[in-house]
Amino acid sequence: MPHDVAAKPGPSGPAAHTAAAPAPASPQVQLIPASAEGALDAAEEAVDMLLDSGRAPGEVLVITTGEQHPWATHELTFGEASYWAQHDAGDDVFYTDAAALGRATTRPVVVVAVNGGPDSFAATVLPLAHGRAGTLLIVCGDPQQINSVLGAGV
Repeated sequence: MPHDVAAKPGPSGPAAHTAAAPAPASPQVQLIPASAEGALDAAEEAVDMLLDSGRAPGEVLVITTGEQHPWATHELTFGEASYWAQHDAGDDVFYTDAAALGRATTRPVVVVAVNGGPDSFAATVLPLAHGRAGTLLIVCGDPQQINSVLGAGV
């Protein structure tokens, strides 16, 4: 009998570890319908809501598929090294364009503004952005285009 009592706590330990293992699941995807012209504004509103809800600025990465966000354009005037140093510091929301996405690291939340660029660009960028998002991917743009890339029902 004492042997059975000793065996009982054993399985509960590994079960707790097994329950914690599925944490690196696919990020939740949210779609905010917007025209290409309105996608950047929609992304800005999403970032404001994230910050207002308690998200730390350093947890958010914003990617544009067309014209760069004005912050990125401004910061790049100080040079690439300074711009990417801000990314690496991870202290604030970081804005980049899709062409530089390969250099960006994973952040808990990724916001994509599908604000132009070739249609094929979204097909390339959205899966990459999905891979960079830890827990949440927010995509602002044309729902038909986004659903065709990420799958229906997004």
